Amino acid sequence: MPPQIRRKIIDQIIFGIMLLVFLFIVACFLAYSNGANDNFKGVATLFGSGTTHYKGAINWATVTTFLGSVAAIFLASTLVKNFSGKGLVPDELIMTPEFAVSIAMGAGATVFLATKIGMPISTTHSLVGALFGSGVVAVGSAFNFAKLGSTFLMPLIVSPLMAAIVSLIVYVVFRRLRVGLGVTKETCICIGDEYKPVSEVTNADGTVALKGSPQKTLKIANEKDCIERYEGKFMGVNAQKLLDYAHYLSAGIVSFARGLNDTPKIVGLLIVINVLDIKWGMVAVAIAMAIGGLLNARKVGETVSKKITTMNHGQGFTANLITGLLVTTASVHGMPVSTTHVSVGSIFGIGTATRKADVSVVRNILLSWLLTLPVGAICSATIYWILVRLF
Repeated sequence: MPPQIRRKIIDQIIFGIMLLVFLFIVACFLAYSNGANDNFKGVATLFGSGTTHYKGAINWATVTTFLGSVAAIFLASTLVKNFSGKGLVPDELIMTPEFAVSIAMGAGATVFLATKIGMPISTTHSLVGALFGSGVVAVGSAFNFAKLGSTFLMPLIVSPLMAAIVSLIVYVVFRRLRVGLGVTKETCICIGDEYKPVSEVTNADGTVALKGSPQKTLKIANEKDCIERYEGKFMGVNAQKLLDYAHYLSAGIVSFARGLNDTPKIVGLLIVINVLDIKWGMVAVAIAMAIGGLLNARKVGETVSKKITTMNHGQGFTANLITGLLVTTASVHGMPVSTTHVSVGSIFGIGTATRKADVSVVRNILLSWLLTLPVGAICSATIYWILVRLF
């Protein structure tokens, strides 16, 4: 074999290996961005209702999301196939690293940007947009638009509406059940010492300090600062304690379901790396998601927890319960719903029932959802176009 041809073959092999390594890196970047934007959504009501503080909520989310990701190895093989692009584009295109890299980079960049500005968008939606963008550039009219609508878009559109309606109905039912069982709501009024400055004191060095003394106060703060607790017993157990346990459990279910539903979507991009066992791919994605949530989830978490609506313990529990049931059911049946859409829909349903929803915040979130798919498509299409022409 002539040296020039041998050298060209070696260069192609080296480039192929580098591209596969790069695919693994960008898939982990997408997983990191996913964790930063999505991890806290499962426990948003724990923080928003005052059941626990931010650190306690994100730690619980990290553990349960990781367990859901591990469970996906055994329960969510259908989603891995769906999000590899199978059925949307020809099989030979799916097995090209350029296609997978463009999808991972396009979706990852979209989610990362949204995270930085505090918008809770859907990683599912960004992936669908990236699949669409790269797929159309690659195969044009051969792209399976019918499957895109039936398998991907319909669940994404229907799920938040269903979540809002179901959470509203279930909350009304739970409220009537609570009243029927004699469990009442009580609001705490703070009585105690409050330290107020009463005079100025000039120190020897010329600086001025405030000197004060504690005094007894009785104060009713803004409505959002009041703490509602449930008084009464259910089957001999304190109602508030029972509700808190149930709330933690429901939040864990949501986070578990999110890991179960989202991990296969990202791992589906790694099927072109035949040397990497799919189980190890799931583990790598799970670790990257956990790190993203621990390091960069606060902005989005506060938007979902505090800004959509105020909520008490019972309302937060109801929203989490509905979200967990809907997302888990979708995962088992291979439907790629968005935990973001379902979670926000459930919380908005509660806010609608209590008439405390902030419509302007919800409007901004809906706008970010509308932009997610086209932004993901444009980013992915551009990256694929560049990769094909450069290499």
